[in-house]
Amino acid sequence: MTSGAPSWYEQHGLPGAGSSVGLKPENLALLRGAGTPHTWPRGEVLMRRGDPADKVVLIEAGLVKVVAESSNGYTSLLAFRGAGELVGELGCLDGGERSASVIAMCRVRGVVVAAPRFAALLEERGALALAVLRSISGRLRHADGHRASLGASTASVRVTQVLVEISRRHGTPAPGRAPHALEVNLTQQELASAAGTSRESVVRALRELHHEKLVDTRRGAIVVLDPEGLECWEPEGD
Repeated sequence: MTSGAPSWYEQHGLPGAGSSVGLKPENLALLRGAGTPHTWPRGEVLMRRGDPADKVVLIEAGLVKVVAESSNGYTSLLAFRGAGELVGELGCLDGGERSASVIAMCRVRGVVVAAPRFAALLEERGALALAVLRSISGRLRHADGHRASLGASTASVRVTQVLVEISRRHGTPAPGRAPHALEVNLTQQELASAAGTSRESVVRALRELHHEKLVDTRRGAIVVLDPEGLECWEPEGD
């Protein structure tokens, strides 16, 4: 990548590695002080679609996925959320039912804030309210861009984009791998759902990326060996 050129994240309005998710330390401290610590094992549901929006959760450690189940049984993976991010805040703001489920992808540690307390905090603390609104706005913009890319990009490109995003935002160092390697706890089926493609297409894309020495796989996880190379990669023929 040419020095000074905008990254894929900057082009799509997304934060890269180490970027703030919009909540400053003082806002995080307010939320921690208003809630109760809790942990969830991998696979546990933090929030279920259709349930009353009675709480928000500040993720302190780990990773969750936001999913929506259709009537025909298909599950759409809508987003990932990690440390320093809120889940469930939109439902608490409009008072409606949960529009999606939130599931722990690994052991998750967080703080649960009851909906009435969260609403009171927003009324009392204008800076926190503005930060939450900015976060919601950014997520909506991201969702719009993602939907647009589904029809404009090939499956291989979408798979790569999802890997770039989740590894930069939520990846952890992979000891014993390449110096800048990042590991994400993500199955191939979850990657397929997030990229809006089939598992077979994901397998083909990962095979090609593995051949280019950009990624490696293990059960339940994907290792991005060369984050910068992955961000610059373009499949042949595209």
